[in-house]
Amino acid sequence: MYIAKAMLNKLEIQNYILIDHLSIDLSAELSVITGETGAGKSIIMGALGLILGDRADSTVCRNAEKKCFIEGTFQLANKEQYQAFFEANDIDLSDELIIRREISAQGKSRAFINDTPINLNELKQLTSQLVDLHQQFDTLTLGDTDFQRTVIDALANLQKEVIIYQGSFNSWKENEKKLNDLLTQKEAFEKTESYNKFLLEELAELNLQENELEDIEKELKFLENAVQIKSQIDQSVQQLENSDNPIVQQIKQISITLESIVKWQPDFEGLLLRLKAAQIELADISTELSAWQDKIDFDENKIVTIQERLSQGYTLQKKHKVQSTAELLSIQAQLEKELESVLNLEESIEKLTNQVADQSKLVAKLAKGLTEKRTKQVDPFTKNVNQLLHQVGMPNAKIKVTIDQVAYNQFGQDKIDILFDANNTNRFEPIRKVASGGELSRLMLCIKSLVAKSVDLPTMIFDEIDTGISGEPAKQVGLLLQNLGQNRQVLCITHQPQIAAKGHTHLYVYKEQKGAETQTHLRSLSQEERVQHIARMIGGDPPSKSALDNAKELMAI
Repeated sequence: MYIAKAMLNKLEIQNYILIDHLSIDLSAELSVITGETGAGKSIIMGALGLILGDRADSTVCRNAEKKCFIEGTFQLANKEQYQAFFEANDIDLSDELIIRREISAQGKSRAFINDTPINLNELKQLTSQLVDLHQQFDTLTLGDTDFQRTVIDALANLQKEVIIYQGSFNSWKENEKKLNDLLTQKEAFEKTESYNKFLLEELAELNLQENELEDIEKELKFLENAVQIKSQIDQSVQQLENSDNPIVQQIKQISITLESIVKWQPDFEGLLLRLKAAQIELADISTELSAWQDKIDFDENKIVTIQERLSQGYTLQKKHKVQSTAELLSIQAQLEKELESVLNLEESIEKLTNQVADQSKLVAKLAKGLTEKRTKQVDPFTKNVNQLLHQVGMPNAKIKVTIDQVAYNQFGQDKIDILFDANNTNRFEPIRKVASGGELSRLMLCIKSLVAKSVDLPTMIFDEIDTGISGEPAKQVGLLLQNLGQNRQVLCITHQPQIAAKGHTHLYVYKEQKGAETQTHLRSLSQEERVQHIARMIGGDPPSKSALDNAKELMAI
């Protein structure tokens, strides 16, 4: 038997509407749920909806002094496919998955996955992969073009080919975006190319060196004050060595005086040495100042040259709104880099254009292959679904599949629509526009029964799929559900004995009055109890012998 990727093993409900406490163990195959109208089947579905992410309020609490508690235990056969979700939400992943909802009497709701708190959006993201809850009038999936395409792809066994196509498509679109970005970049550059070249030529012509403007600004100030500076140096040299009583000679004389003292007091020797060092240092200073006298000269031509270069530099600083040589050099380097990159832009555009063209051809080829294989599935799929519709009590109903060409997308270039005609009028319309709730439910069952072995469907739950049918059509619905149950876990709420008889397990929902309180209960029926219950569904209570025989015949025992 096929092992489902995930299975709901157990559902536990506490303090929910008419349920005080209920624990439901579910089989891996088809489980049918029956009960009198108003017994509480819809309550169980509502509780199940809560662990799937439905919103709730405080009115669900049976006892306002206690919180409501719903817990579902799932067995994961292929937990690796959920790895990304659990890592993203920092949740421990194991073979057993426990989902719990708690609703307080004040209406506050909390959700947990393996005891880790999680919000409802994240909960729905996970449970949509675990449970397919199909209720009457819940038909959005059937009318969705993505679902319709998935059905055809599953029957054509295109899963791997679609993945290969998507890799090529994504690479094509990524390079196409890169090419458009380069073309936009080229267009933007062309608008400013001549101006940028002019700016670069200005900076290159000035040929600034590092810190040049700052250095020549200092030099200019020095040259402009050359006469005064030379005069002050002359005065300093004069005082040090060339005056009537020069400082150097005065210190030399003091040194001679101290030498005579040292003979009498050796402690003065340190002072004498320091004085002689000062004499030597001052003499050296005087020599260097004299050298500067020879170097300093008021050069008006040089001043004019420096002023002109500073003016050019200041003009560019103002133009580029900067204040230093380093910033001008940085702008020059950036302009050179941009102009250099543009030289390679044409080559990159040409190379990428050719690559995009080749990828476009490959995408078209792969998409054509998908279209061809999808088209081959249309006739057998249509024929099989129409045959099943006849079996489930819709003899005048037909579907038609159309494949229209659209722009290339993640799944090729096909828009697949399943159209429906309920009354053999040959006027086919989109499913959601023309089919009733019961028709949609049976149509969905027919389609899912065909693709169940090809698509990894989650646990499937059908709520009152038997509305509007009985007799042989109901029996055929039961057989389809039973067939589905051989490959997937299926739960079905039903009022029809023909469907109830096909269950692998049979769960019975009933009410019990205890004083002023009404409680909903559920229990699994034994084989003999099933015969009795199905016979009552056929002929009333107490069941007749013919009803009992009919029940056994339906159950094939």
